[in-house]
Amino acid sequence: MRHRLIKSDFSYEQEIGLWGGRLLLATALFVGFGEVPALSLGSKQLLVSPGDRCGIPLVADGKATPILVDGNDYVGVLRAACDLASDIERVTGIRPPVLTNYSGEKITHVVIVGSVESNRVIQRLAKVGKLETAPIAGKWETFMIVGVKNLEPELFSEALIIAGSDKRGTIYGVYEISEQIGVSPWYWWADVPVKKKKEIYLSAAKVVEGPPAVKYRGIFINDEAPCLTDWVKEKFGNYNHAFYTNVFELLLRLRANYLWPAMWNNAFNMDDSLNPKLADEYGIVMGTSHVEPMMRADKEWNWLGYTEEQWNYEKYPELLQKFWREGVERTKNYEQIITVGMRGKVDTPMSEETKVELLKRVIDDQRKIIESVTGSNAASIPQCWVLYKEVLDYYEKGMRVPDDITIIFCEDNWQNIRRVPPQNELNRRGGYGLYYHFDYVGGPRSYKWLNTIHLPRVWEQLYLAYRYGINRIWIVNVGDIKPMEVPLEFFMRFAWDLDRWPKEKIQTFMEEWAAREFGPRFAKEIAWIVSRYAKFNARRKPELLSPETYSIIHYREAERVLEEWNQVVELAEKVYAQLDPEYHDAYYQLVYYPAKASAVVNELYISVALNRLYARQGRTVANQLADNAERLFKLDAELVDRYHRLGGGKWNHMMKQTHIGYRSWQQPPVNVMPSVMRIAVPDKPIPAVAIEGSELAWPTNQAAILPVIDVFNKQTRYIEVFNRGSVPFRFTVTSEAPYVRLTPTDGIVTNQVRIRVDVDWDIAPYGRQTNRIIVKPEVGEAITVFAETFKPREITPEDLDGFIESEGVVSIEAAHYTANVPGKEGMWQEIPDFGHTLSGMCVFPVTVSSVMPTSEDSPRLEYRIYLFTTGQVQVVTIIAPTLNFLPDRPLRLAVSMNDEKPQVITAVPVGYRAGEGNRDWEEAVRNNYRKLTTYHTIQKPGYHTLKIWMVDPGVVVQKIIVNTGGLKPSYLGPPESWFNIKSRNIRKS
Repeated sequence: MRHRLIKSDFSYEQEIGLWGGRLLLATALFVGFGEVPALSLGSKQLLVSPGDRCGIPLVADGKATPILVDGNDYVGVLRAACDLASDIERVTGIRPPVLTNYSGEKITHVVIVGSVESNRVIQRLAKVGKLETAPIAGKWETFMIVGVKNLEPELFSEALIIAGSDKRGTIYGVYEISEQIGVSPWYWWADVPVKKKKEIYLSAAKVVEGPPAVKYRGIFINDEAPCLTDWVKEKFGNYNHAFYTNVFELLLRLRANYLWPAMWNNAFNMDDSLNPKLADEYGIVMGTSHVEPMMRADKEWNWLGYTEEQWNYEKYPELLQKFWREGVERTKNYEQIITVGMRGKVDTPMSEETKVELLKRVIDDQRKIIESVTGSNAASIPQCWVLYKEVLDYYEKGMRVPDDITIIFCEDNWQNIRRVPPQNELNRRGGYGLYYHFDYVGGPRSYKWLNTIHLPRVWEQLYLAYRYGINRIWIVNVGDIKPMEVPLEFFMRFAWDLDRWPKEKIQTFMEEWAAREFGPRFAKEIAWIVSRYAKFNARRKPELLSPETYSIIHYREAERVLEEWNQVVELAEKVYAQLDPEYHDAYYQLVYYPAKASAVVNELYISVALNRLYARQGRTVANQLADNAERLFKLDAELVDRYHRLGGGKWNHMMKQTHIGYRSWQQPPVNVMPSVMRIAVPDKPIPAVAIEGSELAWPTNQAAILPVIDVFNKQTRYIEVFNRGSVPFRFTVTSEAPYVRLTPTDGIVTNQVRIRVDVDWDIAPYGRQTNRIIVKPEVGEAITVFAETFKPREITPEDLDGFIESEGVVSIEAAHYTANVPGKEGMWQEIPDFGHTLSGMCVFPVTVSSVMPTSEDSPRLEYRIYLFTTGQVQVVTIIAPTLNFLPDRPLRLAVSMNDEKPQVITAVPVGYRAGEGNRDWEEAVRNNYRKLTTYHTIQKPGYHTLKIWMVDPGVVVQKIIVNTGGLKPSYLGPPESWFNIKSRNIRKS
């Protein structure tokens, strides 16, 4: 394997495997990356061509096949059947009749929809052997779609049967057909157009889906002001059934079944009495959040005139019991999961100290209320106890609840799971759940604006949770729903069937999603755009950005970040220009706006950083950068306004979340333009010089020395000749060494000119050479810049086998190992696209036992490196900010050089408390990584082997930096060093 440093760490050409250099996007004859079939995500394609003799028509010859349901089936099933009729009409313009009472007359073709529990036609067909229901009978939320010919010749010639094991199983089967024929789950919530067809034929092949991997899969609408709340008030008046039925339908189309409703200033059951009734009819299991026990919304307490002081079970138990009893009484006839336990008001602890006995009494009394109101044993009523923030302390101190209550563990609000179940307590009847966040209000900073959720990281944490036994409830805080469309859908699809989406198919999910929403022509491009903007936003959430985030001095980091964003926006604009106009609104919401707006905010902060540096250097162009920053700030508002005008104002308010100018963890009341500097510009030419890698400007009394240029990386460096005045001037630049090439060698400077410095290695001498470059302006003094070149005799690019030291570092992407040595139980595997740069390496299975690296049972990665430096070196291992999810076990890794004893590093110790006030945790989640540091002694130059050993599972290694003395401050670290791996070994110990 050979690697040469390219201009950017990422490019869509590389990732999608194009040949022959840069993809040309500018022409009108834009050829895509290759088409991805438009499918229902991850499912077997059922659509067949009209000429397929095996197909069963839904619409043919201008007629629609009737849909037959049983009038005695669930209301939700009948409603879904009507939705299917509407969806067929959306596709073809022809609405099929929905029949609830079959008259007995012969129907050539029919769609039969029903649950095996209630549909009498399906029951009869099963009884006479015409339909085998064994694959779904008695299972949870399972459906079967099958075409049957010669069904009952005197009644039906052919039938497409959508049979469900229960209410939701049937509903999911119905919506599977809707998606297969071209109706996206997001047709309303993101305005995804329906592709028109004259005829629809479906395969007769049997498809069985379910039961789901996770029993209850839901969302929490939270942190919903100002965006969602203002939109709801404008469009619906309040959070009433007119709003919520749109939510219910979306959830069902995504195969979700559970909801914690909006609660900042609302109460689901009080806002509209039809809310709970329709939720139950649709098939949505209702619950309440971690601060709202017993089916009572937080605000109800205040609205009823009670005080915060009275929310105290030690002092006012009777008052609280009455309040809770009313909540259960009001909803006892509906499907629900009752949250038990108690926290303080306004998302605070119940008390300053952990009062285990008090909380036990609270839950015991709540269960008595449940039994009294429902007339059933409490163990038969679904309940959950949410271990959010301080509530986890009760669990850690040994508090346990009855076996039937689902215990919901939580992550740290930043996608890092805090806890998994004890492996000796996995057989609880109520099982375990997970509360996860795609949106958060709290420290170290709220993030609510855009999608910052990178799917590979979500995959890794959810997969870990599932493999450790968390499979009863998964619920995710989605903020305003929009703009979390992509991670929300992935969450639900993954919870439905984990095995369908292994880590190697995360990008396949994105491509299938893009093909479904926008057609197959640009699916790969759109998937790449959405994956890139989410990855870049996850590096550091936009709310956390500042002018200091990315280095404008070292490794051209800020420059490379801007180039990456520019690639994303360039492709997004090219695709937009060639999409059919009917897709533009959906594309703006799902693809263009988040990509472009994120790029604008990144460029804004980098422009401000450059403005401040250039102002300190006295560059005339500093004022232009100030203008550019102000233009970008204005453009940010214009992009929001354009979003709000889509569809005649359909989504007005939805993107009004402030996101620029944070001063604390809480959002600013309005976006705040970062301060810029302006300088007075003299009316004369004043030449000066700046160089790559330094914030100084010349003339000054320090030598101007460029970073080294070596024969392996073949870097290009730059010198900038700039003006401190308003009058242009001429300059020339010359090199005393013929092999040091300069482009251009002369010119006129109005603001600034960048000179490219590189080397003709065919004639460059061996060894380290220091070369003088003379910059001579027509006014003022000449300035000398020194360029160091390095071409060693002892090793050449062709001979190298491994990584090479350059500029005092070796920077390695973890996936570029030279050997992967399995342990007794597991081995390192790559999670593609994980983390800040390339990917991540993690040991699988994730449930392997901890093992010390003194044993060959520990899986290890090896990296062959060539060093010129001797003495002490520092190794910085960059890992994901994973927590020690088993509390009695730390999170550790080991590092060694050559045959030395491995050094065990504790990333997260036993007893670690993730949360506000823990500075280590705050820094880890801000950066979305941790850095582990070890020191090693190099006795002689030449080849060495760096080894990374697993100690505890769950560590994801992203990047390793060997610092031999040249590591410079930056956010992402040095770009990967040049390497030439002649062979990669995956061998046994």
